[in-house]
Amino acid sequence: MKDIFLKENIIEILDYINEGIQIIDNRGRIIYYNKFAQRLDEIDREKAIGRHILEIYPSLSYDTSTLLNVIRTGEPILNIEQTFITYKGNKITTVNSSIPIKSKGKVLGALEISKDITDVKELSERIIDLQKELYQDDSNNSRKNKDKSNSNYTFVDIIGQHENILQIKSLAVKAAQTTSPILVYGETGTGKELLVQSIHSASPRKNKPFISQNCAALPSNLLEGILFGTVKGGFTGAENRPGLFELANGGTLFLDEINSMPMELQAKLLRVLQDGIIRRVGATSTISVDVRIIAATNVEPRKLVEEKRLRKDLYYRINVIALGLPKLKERRSDIPILLDHFIEKYNKKFNKTVRDVSSNVMDTFINYSWPGNIRELQHVVEGIMTIYDIEVIDIQHLPQQFNDIIYGLDNRDKVKPLNETIKEMERKIIKDALEKTNWNITHASEFLEVPRQTLQYKIKKYSLNKI
Repeated sequence: MKDIFLKENIIEILDYINEGIQIIDNRGRIIYYNKFAQRLDEIDREKAIGRHILEIYPSLSYDTSTLLNVIRTGEPILNIEQTFITYKGNKITTVNSSIPIKSKGKVLGALEISKDITDVKELSERIIDLQKELYQDDSNNSRKNKDKSNSNYTFVDIIGQHENILQIKSLAVKAAQTTSPILVYGETGTGKELLVQSIHSASPRKNKPFISQNCAALPSNLLEGILFGTVKGGFTGAENRPGLFELANGGTLFLDEINSMPMELQAKLLRVLQDGIIRRVGATSTISVDVRIIAATNVEPRKLVEEKRLRKDLYYRINVIALGLPKLKERRSDIPILLDHFIEKYNKKFNKTVRDVSSNVMDTFINYSWPGNIRELQHVVEGIMTIYDIEVIDIQHLPQQFNDIIYGLDNRDKVKPLNETIKEMERKIIKDALEKTNWNITHASEFLEVPRQTLQYKIKKYSLNKI
């Protein structure tokens, strides 16, 4: 009785999983579908149970069916991309993991878990086809194809006067003139793609393609085909299609979140960087490409190497030129400049007349940690200017995440007086500036943009001492 109860509950649970689950016996007959697999494969369970798998999937064969291969070999097949045609004529692409079911060494059947990537694959292929059309060489119309870059930003678009930003821009301008790989590191929202596009726009490759791919946005199987291309027959459902390396030939390929790329794919990328040669998935011949690689991570690269999420040899190869973007809280003196920029931008976009922010808002922004960095600041300004018809952004217009700064809360039941809160914020900002400049009063006053005498007065006022 207990076994029956357990079995019924397991079967019911499997019907709530958002991945297809299918089981066949050792003769290839279907014995189980969960509900997701039925919807995905457009199968009526009652009609399919007990029939051979190739009856239900006529577009597959003994050679291409992962389940039948597992029955034959007794070995699991993991994370394999498979495209098939349903009974209703729809093309479905899945990533399958097929596992043999054994008892006492004998194969009794096989279980397959399928993740639907049809929409992602179609969208990716559509983008590649559009890029192919955009970058297709046309020897009869060289003027038309003179500028094929879709890079929209230049170094002028990088806003800021902080010494770290000015230094990075200076290094990036020099790096743009080389062909060496570049590794950009910075937290989400610090402006990595803006910097990368600016490098491309200032490089000798500026009239050639700039192509960006987030390595975390696609399943690993799909990413390989997107990067390197595919040949017809390379795997079930594969078509002749160039990859991003071919489309970016002569230009720049930006690989964001490169640490999300599987290790085996990182090894293939390393070979391309070393030899300038690619091989489409399923192909026997190779293709030479001339592509400048710029990679980015939002985690410190050496930490990724230590955690074995980034190959050490690939790290050394792409880290020829390293550019680390600072967090917004590390360049607080740029906040007023960025605010002016975003206010001007959204005044034009929304036809508003915002002139400035109040001193309280400026103090709040200076003291806030900005976990989302510049992107968060931009979205805050955009949100306020979308909702309010005002000339000055004040405390009451700020979203909820600033409450702790505004009220100086230890907990949300105790509200300190505003004067006390502002004094605490000012003391903290001055102390941070002094520590950052190793208690050099002149440098700290320049960093805070206040007279040296004023800073000395406030140091005495708040009893600040170097530890």
